[in-house]
Amino acid sequence: MISIPWLSPDNYDFPDPANALGDPEGLLAVGGDLSPERILAAYHRGIFPWFNPGDPILWWSPSPRTVVFPDQLHISKSLRKTLRKGIYRVTFDNCFRNVISACAAPRTYADGTWISDEIIAGYCALHERGIAHSVEVWRGDELVGGLYGMALGRIFFGESMFSRADNASKVGFAHLVRQLREWDFELIDCQVANDHLFSLGAVEIPREEFQRMLINFTDKPGANSLVWSDLIIAAWE
Repeated sequence: MISIPWLSPDNYDFPDPANALGDPEGLLAVGGDLSPERILAAYHRGIFPWFNPGDPILWWSPSPRTVVFPDQLHISKSLRKTLRKGIYRVTFDNCFRNVISACAAPRTYADGTWISDEIIAGYCALHERGIAHSVEVWRGDELVGGLYGMALGRIFFGESMFSRADNASKVGFAHLVRQLREWDFELIDCQVANDHLFSLGAVEIPREEFQRMLINFTDKPGANSLVWSDLIIAAWE
């Protein structure tokens, strides 16, 4: 019988990610809390929470890891056309709570949501510290898409995105990647694979390579000293 370690309530230590299970892929530990300190300790080691509301908190470090290298973003012809038309307006950090709440809302293609009230509270606290960030996509005054995640050093950890209009989340992601590239970010962590991410240029890398990048880049000077909400998002050329 396989035993999964339970996290101590007295510290923020995690098991070695190399000890994560192969089935289910990447399951590493159970328990703990979603305090900002524990979430930060987890992300510095390439570990993230993912669980159903009402269940114990599950912590994961899968291999391979799905990532996007900023200079390898793929923009399809249709997406490029949408970007150049300027149908949507994009902002950063204008309404973080609205974005994460929209990501948590029911979707026609999925049952339920993994973004619980605990998750929302934890990441909103990180947003207040200037660590978690949101991208908003607007059609007029209506929020029609967006995404949120965390920036540590020169790595951005993407969490979730939502779309209520054609290509809205992809437009937000494209503008985010362009900005991260200007800031010399090395990597965007997407956690686990899906076709939506692959269409944007995501690739899979071994856990060991991902861990090396964490060591090399999460403590490098990044963009957290900037006020993201003050950014003027330029039109797409």
